[in-house]
Amino acid sequence: MSDLRKIIIDGNEVEVDGAMTLIQACEQAGIEVPRFCYHERLSIAGNCRMCLVEVVGGPPKPAASCAMQVRDLRPGKDGEPPVVKTNSPMVKKAREGVMEFLLINHPLDCPICDQGGECDLQDQAMAYGVDFSRYREPKRATEDLDLGPLVETHMTRCISCTRCVRFTTEVAGISQMGQTGRGEDAEITAYLGETLDSNMQGNIIDLCPVGALVSKPYAFTARPWELTKTESIDVMDALGSNVRVDTKGREVMRFLPRNHDGVNEEWISDKTRFVWDGLRRQRLDKPYVRKNGKLTAVEWPEALAAAAEAIKGKSVAGLVGDLAPVEAAYALKQLIEGQGGVVECRTDGAKLPAGNRSGYVGTAAVEDLDTAESVMLIGTNPAVEAPVLNARIRKAWIRGANVGVVGPKVDLTYDYDHLGDSPTVLDDLAGRDHSAVADKRSVIVVGMGALAREDGAAILAQAMALAESTKSKFMVLHTAAGRVGAMDVGATTEGGIAQALEAEVIYNLGADEGDIPAGPFVIYQGSHGDRGAHRADIILPSAAYTEEPGLFVNTEGRPQIAQRASFAPGQAKENWAILRALSAELEATLPYDSLAALRRALVKEHAHLGLVDEVAENDWQAEATGSIDAAPLQYPVADFYLSNPIARASEVMARLSANAKARRTEAMAAE
Repeated sequence: MSDLRKIIIDGNEVEVDGAMTLIQACEQAGIEVPRFCYHERLSIAGNCRMCLVEVVGGPPKPAASCAMQVRDLRPGKDGEPPVVKTNSPMVKKAREGVMEFLLINHPLDCPICDQGGECDLQDQAMAYGVDFSRYREPKRATEDLDLGPLVETHMTRCISCTRCVRFTTEVAGISQMGQTGRGEDAEITAYLGETLDSNMQGNIIDLCPVGALVSKPYAFTARPWELTKTESIDVMDALGSNVRVDTKGREVMRFLPRNHDGVNEEWISDKTRFVWDGLRRQRLDKPYVRKNGKLTAVEWPEALAAAAEAIKGKSVAGLVGDLAPVEAAYALKQLIEGQGGVVECRTDGAKLPAGNRSGYVGTAAVEDLDTAESVMLIGTNPAVEAPVLNARIRKAWIRGANVGVVGPKVDLTYDYDHLGDSPTVLDDLAGRDHSAVADKRSVIVVGMGALAREDGAAILAQAMALAESTKSKFMVLHTAAGRVGAMDVGATTEGGIAQALEAEVIYNLGADEGDIPAGPFVIYQGSHGDRGAHRADIILPSAAYTEEPGLFVNTEGRPQIAQRASFAPGQAKENWAILRALSAELEATLPYDSLAALRRALVKEHAHLGLVDEVAENDWQAEATGSIDAAPLQYPVADFYLSNPIARASEVMARLSANAKARRTEAMAAE
C-alpha cells in the first residue's frame, strides 16, 4: 500500500511516497541535492553530510536528506504540508562548511588525477568550495592499498564515503574491504592486505566520487573530454548489459556501464569492463587463403572467389559463433540455405528446442529475479556465467528468498540449499506435492551445464514440467550473447552440430569454442586469430562487436542494438557485408544492399526482433519428456576470464585468469 504525503520543497508542492527519503523526494521534484556517500542502490550511510537541507519547523539545524524519510516530517501548525528548503542561506553555509572539511586533507592532485573532468568532488567544489583554506596544519597522508590488477588506489584522496565498502559487501558479496580506526585515523582498507576476489570489483571505480579508486589498465591514457562516447551492448555474456564505449581516435579506451533497470541496473562485470585491450591484439586485418599448406595474405576479390569456388557443388554447413549479431546469423542462414546447406548456432551441442521460444528463452524477465521468493538454479553457475545477474539473485536472497542449486557446489556469494550434483534430483522433485509453493513468486533458471549434454532435452523437459507444477517463471541462462538471436532467426538444423560437421565445406562465422575435425574445407569469418582461424583454409576478416552496428537478443529474449563505436582494422569488413559480397560471387545475390534493408527484411520475417528493448511474452509449449542420465552436471564456463576470442587476446584477462588459478591453488606451509 502506498502512503502518499504532500510536501513543499523550495515553494513547490509535490506528492510523494511517505517511505521516500528527502533526497529522493527532491529528485522527484526535479531538484538536485549534492551528495557523496548516498547511492540509491546501496544502503544509507549518512556520513558525508553534503546533502544537508533545512526542515522548516524542525530542529534549528540542517538535516541529512538521505537519512530522513518524508513520513518523519511534521506538518505545519495549521496542518499544512511540511516545508523543506534546499537553497536557503542555512543550507548553503552548512554545505560550504562540509566542503571545507572535506578539502582539509584532500591533495591538490587534480592535474594528474584520472578522475579529473568527471569528479564529483570537483563538481561540488565549483558550487560550494572556496579558493583558499583556513587550515595551516599539514595534510594527512595514507598508504595506498593493493587491490589487485584492476583497481588502482590513491587513498590520500579518499573522503571516507564508504561506497566501495557497501558495494563489495552488499552487491558483490565479498568481505575484503572495510573501514578501520576512528576520527582522523579512520581509513578505508583491505583486511589483512587481501586483493579483491570478485567478478564485479571494477564497479567501485564508477562508485568512487573522488580519485581514490581508479582503473589501473586505463590509468593516464586519456582524459574524458578527449573521448567519443557511444552507447552499445556488451557481448561478454548473454545478459546484454548496457554499456558506453569510449573511443579515442580509432582505439577503444574503456567500457563503462549504462543504467538499465531491466537488465544490468548500473553494474557490469570485470570482463565486460576491462576486455578492451583484447580488441587491439591478434586481430585479423587482411584475407588469407591456404596455399601449399600455408595461409597466405591475399586481396578481397581473390579470397571471395576462392570461397565461392570452394562452396559451389559441395554440401555446405554454416556455424554461427557466440558473438555474432542477429543480422549476420540471418544473412548466413539465407546464403547457406540458398546453396542447399544447413546452419547451426548450437555449437556447444546444447539441446535447445528449435521453434519453441519458451524452451530456449523461457517466460521470466531478468527483473523477476529481484522480487522472487524462491530461485532454483539447474546446471548453471551465474557467478561466472553472468555475474550481474548473480548480483540480482543475491539481492533477492538478502530480501529473504530461498535459493536451490542442482549442480556442483560453488561460491555464489550467497547461501543456498544444495539439492545434489545429478539432474535425477528433478525426477524426485517432480513427484512431490508443490501446492505450498504455488503461491510464491519463484523462478527456475536452467543453464548450459544442463542442456549441453546428451540428455539435455530430457532435463529441459523435466525443468519445464517442474516450472508448470510449481507455477514458477522459467528462464534459460545462455552463455553466448549471439545464441538467442540466432535461434530466433532459425539458425538450427535437426541433427544439431553433429550433422553440420558432416558437411564437405564448413562456413565458420566466428565459432571459436569448439574444434572442427579434420576433413571438411573450412572458411572462417571472424575478428581474431583464435582457434577457428588456425583451422581455416580461407580467412575473411570481420569487425568485432564495437566496430559494426548489430542487434543482440539477450538471455531473457530482449532485442537490443549495439552501435558502432570505432572502425575495424586494416581490410576487415562488417559481417553482413562480407556475406552479401560472397553471395554475389556465388551468383545468388542476397536481396539487400544496406544494413537498413537487411533489418527491414529481418523484422518482416521475425516481427518481435523489431521491438527493441521489449521482452516479448512467449507462448508456453511443454517439451516431450525423456530419461535423465545420473551423471553429475558440469558447468560450461571453466575460466570466466578466457571464455571468448576477444578475452583470450586480452593481457588483462590473462593476468586475472592466472591470479584466479593461483588463488584456487592452496598455499603450502613452509617446511
